[in-house]
Amino acid sequence: MMMLYNNLNSLDLHGYDRDMARILINEFIEDNYKLKNRKVIIIHGIGSGILRKTTHLVLKNNKYVSNYKLDNFNSGTTIVEINTNIDK
Repeated sequence: MMMLYNNLNSLDLHGYDRDMARILINEFIEDNYKLKNRKVIIIHGIGSGILRKTTHLVLKNNKYVSNYKLDNFNSGTTIVEINTNIDK
């Protein structure tokens, strides 16, 4: 399998519950905002979709996120675009 995004920072949520996933996602996005990374990957898996739904809800409400979408080649991951021009 070819890894198109292997040079991007990623967060793997396998094994975490919704509450911990929310915390980890927000910390991960804020850390990458501070590092001025424009794109990151969140691995939520496929499963029942609970972590995917939680991930997308958190991203929708995070002020640092400009866009996000499921990876076309792996529906267990979400590609996140970070707006690096936000003032705290």
